[in-house]
Amino acid sequence: MKITPILFLFTLLSSTTSYASVHDFCVGDIKAPETPTGYHCMPLANITSDDFVFHGFVAGNTNNSFNAALTSAFVTDFPALNDLGISAARLDIAKGGSIPMHTHPGATELLIMVHGEITAGFLTTTAVYSKTLKPGDLMVFPQGMLHFQVNSGKGKATAFLTFSSANPGAQLLDLLLFSNNLPSELVAQTTFLDLAQVKKLKARFGGRG
Repeated sequence: MKITPILFLFTLLSSTTSYASVHDFCVGDIKAPETPTGYHCMPLANITSDDFVFHGFVAGNTNNSFNAALTSAFVTDFPALNDLGISAARLDIAKGGSIPMHTHPGATELLIMVHGEITAGFLTTTAVYSKTLKPGDLMVFPQGMLHFQVNSGKGKATAFLTFSSANPGAQLLDLLLFSNNLPSELVAQTTFLDLAQVKKLKARFGGRG
């Protein structure tokens, strides 16, 4: 009788193995609803070579609050990544710009410096791991770690990013705090920021309350 739970667990794990690990690939049908394991596969008869090529990995518009742009190649942009556990992005940061504190709860991120200079790092409860990166440098941000990237050079900075998920998602701390309708008094109390500063930041990021 003791072996029964083990057999059940093995069966469960086998049944949840990704489609792409059983089949060669699973180009996602992103017009259909997403499931907990990704998108349903497009019929093989409808797939062409073009589905495995992503166009448009070019510099984005950095004229925004962060003076930065992210050009994503996630599964919603590049359906061939569906169920493969990988994706990419291009990061462009204008002089003085930054990507604020954020996390990717479901993915590890690898940054590959291409041009300029970026100071990047991630935080734990006991330490900060930060480094100034130049072309040819790589830095990894473990899954779920709060991290940032700042242009610390004299001109534009460019980096390529890869993620251990087809759809890594992101939670930006500034937007979480200041772009919603959580009352400013509560934000001030829970962050120890001055109330006037909280209201100023809410105005900048489109928050209310």
